[in-house]
Amino acid sequence: MLSKRIIPCLDVAGGRVVKGHHFLSLKDQGDPVTLAARYARAGADELVFLDITATPEARRTLITMVGKVAKELFIPFTVGGGVASEADVRRLLRAGADKVSIQTAAVSTPQLVPRAAAAFGSQCVVVAIDALRHQQGWELFTHGGRVATGLDAVEWAQRVEQLGAGELLLTSIDADGSKAGYDLELTRAVADGVRIPVIASGGAGRPEDLVEVFVSGHADAALAASIFHSGRWTVREVKEHLQAAGVAVRPCP
Repeated sequence: MLSKRIIPCLDVAGGRVVKGHHFLSLKDQGDPVTLAARYARAGADELVFLDITATPEARRTLITMVGKVAKELFIPFTVGGGVASEADVRRLLRAGADKVSIQTAAVSTPQLVPRAAAAFGSQCVVVAIDALRHQQGWELFTHGGRVATGLDAVEWAQRVEQLGAGELLLTSIDADGSKAGYDLELTRAVADGVRIPVIASGGAGRPEDLVEVFVSGHADAALAASIFHSGRWTVREVKEHLQAAGVAVRPCP
């Protein structure tokens, strides 16, 4: 059985880590370099860095900040935000990222996904999916959750898998920042609909939420922010809880 991955997330705006609710009301959480180093030492399996204002502000990801964070890490590092071309992907990989997350540009220019996969390998290409409940399903949103696309999120997940994405970063806008648990129905629908790994995001508030997203949501990895930034739970404590529940995770150092 493959071990489930625990991935702290650094949502960055203005050079600082922030956390909001439903993608709004952002509050400062600290310095990204300091937090990245802390989570790496604590036993995180990977780290995700998302420059959440890059696309809305029509600019590139903060390359200098990415380089500083990368120097503190010895675990896989995914970076996203403002990625619009193969050149952007190359720039981030050279700055120290192991994987690059593409969201808005994957919708506006779907062929970027297969081009990036061909140039750098599918394992480097993560497609981010921000989804909001709509009627009987979920609608895909872009531009940091600001723009509705009219696309079904599950169908989009299947399409980008066919285009060459190596992994999906799935965020429930409804659950984001709620600390009430992941959207298990959404996560399960996407995870069961594709063959590539799915990272669940949005809603973690306690270790039990991660147990549920792995067992009932069928996720391969769980992204979390508030649960760790607040200091209420450590990575080690969450992993110990998962192990006690029978979920396979990599041990902390």
